[in-house]
Amino acid sequence: MTRVYLKKAELTAKSDASEVHETVKTILNDIETGGDETALEYAAKFDRYKGETILSPENIKQAAALVPEKLKADIHFAHDNVRRFAEKQKETIQDTEIEIQNGFIAGQKMIPVDAAGCYVPGGRYSHIASAIMTVTTAKVAGCRHIMACSPPRPDVGIAPAIIYAAHICGADKIIAMGGVQGVAAMTFGLFGLPRANILVGPGNQFVAEAKRILFGRVGIDMIAGPTDSLILADQMADPLIVATDLVSQAEHGYNSPVWLVTDHQPLAEEVMQLVPELIADLPQVNQENAQAAWRDYAEVILCEDRDEMATCSDEYAPEHLTVQAADLDWWLDRLKNYGSLFLGEETTVSYGDKAAGPNHVLPTSRAANYTGGLSVHKYMKIVTYQRATREGSKPIAEATARISRLEGMEGHARAADVRLAKFFPDETFDLSANG
Repeated sequence: MTRVYLKKAELTAKSDASEVHETVKTILNDIETGGDETALEYAAKFDRYKGETILSPENIKQAAALVPEKLKADIHFAHDNVRRFAEKQKETIQDTEIEIQNGFIAGQKMIPVDAAGCYVPGGRYSHIASAIMTVTTAKVAGCRHIMACSPPRPDVGIAPAIIYAAHICGADKIIAMGGVQGVAAMTFGLFGLPRANILVGPGNQFVAEAKRILFGRVGIDMIAGPTDSLILADQMADPLIVATDLVSQAEHGYNSPVWLVTDHQPLAEEVMQLVPELIADLPQVNQENAQAAWRDYAEVILCEDRDEMATCSDEYAPEHLTVQAADLDWWLDRLKNYGSLFLGEETTVSYGDKAAGPNHVLPTSRAANYTGGLSVHKYMKIVTYQRATREGSKPIAEATARISRLEGMEGHARAADVRLAKFFPDETFDLSANG
C-alpha cells in the first residue's frame, strides 16, 4: 500500500534564508566593530528596552520576589529532574586509559568548556523551561562561567520567572538583551562578559542564523528551525489525546509542523475533526499560531502497517516523536531517527518540554538523522592524550616512519627516526617506505 496523505502540507518550514542571513550578518558585523554601544543601540531598536543590561544581584532579588511560591516550587522541581538526568548522562562518558602496546598508554579526558552562553526565548511566551534546560546542564558539566540572555519586554525587562529560573539553576550573569544582539554580546564578550566558547538554546530564525554564522568561532548545540512533532498511533490510541497533543505542539509557532502517521483511517478522520475544535477552544493569543500551523504545515499520513509507519517516521526524523500504539518495546527497538521519544499516552511532549528531565533543546528540520539534542556532553570536550616508555614507543615509531614515507610525508617520518636513533642507538631499523 502506498502512503495516503489524508492531509498534505501546503508549505514547508523554511524561512527566507538569504534575506535573514544578510540581515543577521550586518548586525553581527556592526556589533563586533562598535562593541557595547552598538549592541545597546540595537537593543533599543529591537527590544525597546533601556534598563539594566547585566542584571545586578538586587535586580535578581527583586524579580524573585515577584514569582509566586507555587511557581518557584515547580521551577525547583523541574530543575531537580533536569539536574539529576544530566548527572546520570555525565556518568556515561568518563576519563579512561588503555595500554595500546606494552609501555604505550593512550587515554581520554573530559574537560568542560570554560564559558557557556545560554539563549532563553522570551517573546510571545516566557520560556522558563529553556532557562532550566540550558543553564542546569552547563552547571552539571562544570562550566566555570555561565551566561543566560533573554529578550526583555519593552520598558519592563525579562520576565521575573525566567530570571529566577536562570539564577537558581546556576547562571553567573543574566543579560537583558534578545535576538542577534544578545547572541553577539555573549560571543564577543561585551559588557565585561567572558567570550562564550559555546552557544546553546532555542530561538527565532534570526537567533538560529546568528548561531550558524558564528559556528566555528564558537561551538553551538545545533542549528535549529521551527519546532516539529510527529505522532505514531494505531487503532488503540485515544483520538482526543492524539488531537490534543498535536494542538499542544502546533501552538509553538505558525510554521511549526505537526504530523500524524497511522494505519487506522477511522482514527485519522476523527483526529482531523477534533483538531480544529480544540484549536478554537484555545485562548485567542494561542489560536493564531495553532491555526496557521495546522492549516499550512500539518500532515496526516495513512500507512499499511506499523513497519511502514516506522519507516515513514524515520524519514521525517522528527524533533519530538510520540508513540501511542501497542507493543511499545517494539517501537523503542525499531525507531532510530528522532530528537526525543515519548512512549505511550502516559507521557507527552509537553512533559519533556517543561519538567520531565531529558533536555528539550532538540534537533529540528530532520537534523535528528545525524544528531541528538542538547546534553551535558555538549558542554564538554573529549580530549585525548598519550605517553610511553622508550620500549613502548619503538613499534609505534617504526610503523609511523614507514607509513609517513609511503604517504610522502618525510618530515613526519623523521620525527619518528630521531627518537629511534636517540632511544636505541645500537639498533638498526628498516624504515623505508617498502621496509
